[in-house]
Amino acid sequence: MKLLTFIFFKKGELFKLENVTLKRSLGLWAIVGLGLGYMTPTIVFDTFGIVSEETNGVVPLAYLTALAVMLFTAISYGKMVQVFPSAGSAYTYTRETMSPHLGFIVGWAALLDYILLPMVNALIIRIYMVSVFPSVPAWIWVVCYVAIVTAINVWSMSKTSNLNSLLVIFEVVLIVAFIVLAFVKLSQGMGQGTIFTTEPLFHSNIHFGAVLTGATVVCFSFIGFDAVTMYAEEATDIKIMPKAIMLTVLIGGAIFFICGYFAQALFPDISGFKVTDDTLPEIGLFVGGTLFKLVFLAGAFAATVASGLASHASVARLLYVMGRNGVLPKKLFGSVHPKFRTPAFNVILVGVVSLLAVAPSLELISSFINFGALIAFTFVNLSVIAHFVFRQKRYKTGKDIFSFLVMPILGAGTTGILWYNLQADALIGGIVWIVIGLIYLGFKTKISKTSIVDLHFDEAEKPTPL
Repeated sequence: MKLLTFIFFKKGELFKLENVTLKRSLGLWAIVGLGLGYMTPTIVFDTFGIVSEETNGVVPLAYLTALAVMLFTAISYGKMVQVFPSAGSAYTYTRETMSPHLGFIVGWAALLDYILLPMVNALIIRIYMVSVFPSVPAWIWVVCYVAIVTAINVWSMSKTSNLNSLLVIFEVVLIVAFIVLAFVKLSQGMGQGTIFTTEPLFHSNIHFGAVLTGATVVCFSFIGFDAVTMYAEEATDIKIMPKAIMLTVLIGGAIFFICGYFAQALFPDISGFKVTDDTLPEIGLFVGGTLFKLVFLAGAFAATVASGLASHASVARLLYVMGRNGVLPKKLFGSVHPKFRTPAFNVILVGVVSLLAVAPSLELISSFINFGALIAFTFVNLSVIAHFVFRQKRYKTGKDIFSFLVMPILGAGTTGILWYNLQADALIGGIVWIVIGLIYLGFKTKISKTSIVDLHFDEAEKPTPL
């Protein structure tokens, strides 16, 4: 810890860091770009084999189901980010509307998915590079990737945003190229042999339970829409945040659905794939040949780096808010670098954790991510009810009842269904993570003799009226 503290901080400057704030430099489309980069649109091709097998060949229906669930939750995020324009997201909302103890648990659960997603990106980069350069040790790619992403995030949030935007544009261009090639291949008789077919959405062997399980698997692809709330303190105007959230989930969801549709139409089953854990390289090969496979991998590489930049930045800011509140050691986690105005210690720490991507599988890590994400989504919906209905008594008109009660209940209920369908490994691992958090909380409050209730926000973080 001490080594990380002083890598970027000059001796004697640490005491100044608590007075430095995050820089407001992000506009609407910069935030949407970070959200889309976080979501990694090309992830639909990476997980296609896993989801197709899980759903028995209706990948786009799984994405459509997840999108419907996420829309309810996105609306709740849009409400709460205006009331609490802080970088803490679900942790902040639950803490301030319900209970500091619940807020800690939700923040700790969300920390699991936030801190693992940068590792997922490093893991995917490892898979891509090993497929192209099998003779090079996998750990070299992980170390190089993590070092570059960490350095950019420490340097500047605006630089992170600009590079992320370029990478997102590149991947969208390649997705369009894939769709054009898919049109050609389908018209030539590949897969379903027709461009317009209902088979990717409905067929005789479909089971709703399997679709829900598939939706649970793909829901981690949507995490970017809630991650943009982490940039609330860096937005040029807090009023743009609800629009940024909705644009992120709608644009991302549309890309996932369209790509999932064409991929499923081209590959009704996954028997032709050699590797089902990450089907993107083979999809590129079957659709466009060796050259397109390499270009497609380049686009996926760009998408993963964009997601890595955004996810790395987001988890650093969650750690920053938890540190600023004193839930985590404040001098380390609640500090902003005086020159770069970024939470540099947190960024470096996330980079160190990401180095663990040398070994695990994509399916295992993504399942753990979903545990924390779905808990966070559920409690954001419940926070809307707690704040507007119970605190502000906004239940006297039909409009208020629908907006602040019915919609968040639907959001919490549908998210809860996905949570119930998580894999057993994810549930066990997630519960173990929660227990670790509770042990840490008990240890901290006993040592500091301070109740978590006494750990309040700074004046700058007080809620604003909606």
